[in-house]
Amino acid sequence: MPSSTLAIIAIYLGFALLELWRSNLFAKSEQTRDDGIVEAVSMVVLLGLTQPAVLFLSMTLAGAVAPHYAGALTGLNLFAAVALFLLLDDMMQYWWHRASHSFAWLYNLHRAHHNARYMSVRLVYRNNLFYYMMMPGIWLSGVLIYLGLGWVYAGYIVVKLLVITGAHSDVAWDRPLYRFKWLSPVMWLVERTISTPATHHAHHGRHASDPAVQYKGNYGNLLFFWDVLFGTAKITRTYPESYGVENLPETSLGEQLAWPLFGSIPVEEPQAIGEGTAQSAA
Repeated sequence: MPSSTLAIIAIYLGFALLELWRSNLFAKSEQTRDDGIVEAVSMVVLLGLTQPAVLFLSMTLAGAVAPHYAGALTGLNLFAAVALFLLLDDMMQYWWHRASHSFAWLYNLHRAHHNARYMSVRLVYRNNLFYYMMMPGIWLSGVLIYLGLGWVYAGYIVVKLLVITGAHSDVAWDRPLYRFKWLSPVMWLVERTISTPATHHAHHGRHASDPAVQYKGNYGNLLFFWDVLFGTAKITRTYPESYGVENLPETSLGEQLAWPLFGSIPVEEPQAIGEGTAQSAA
């Protein structure tokens, strides 16, 4: 097993054990029977099938289209290589995530991620099974690996998963740091650079009337900088009172995992957290 995979497993298990100790990992507030099933199935399918398959297909297609460019970027400077992944994977995921809150049919592929009424490392991979199959960043990462940057991807994905897992955990690592005034300038920089629990929890907040909620924003995954750059950032250093989505009808297990193959949920988002509300709250 690659060392990067072992590192990702260790990171996930580390945060999971922290939640098990501090906040009851397997019995979250307001969770339902379907929550655990959606999370387990989506994580297993993504890690065991979707991501490897998309990377392989992307590399195969790149080889068919541009066979003479295999390994062409092998000697690229490390900083330039990381910058390519930040642009073609992380920034593209920002736009994919933003599009999923802008176009109704894409939101139906993403709603499962927000259906949980709690925050947890359990949510990191929670999405409709088709959501990741269509994610541009994974396909473009496969192209970069084909071009010879697989060695960079191994380290990049570990750092990215460290940040994302920490941002979803309900044991917020940034909360105690905000208590120290002398750390405020450091945290000012950190929270505008990477996703933190405070900024990402805001995106999962249930009620648009909650001052700590930014449902139509705070889309960043590894870098929160994209939200700052593209005008969707909201930084409050506080946390929502509750999590989930409001003003939407109930959805079934099949719809969460495999819409549109199962179910017939309306292709719409809740009006109460539409663009107008988000703009007035920002």
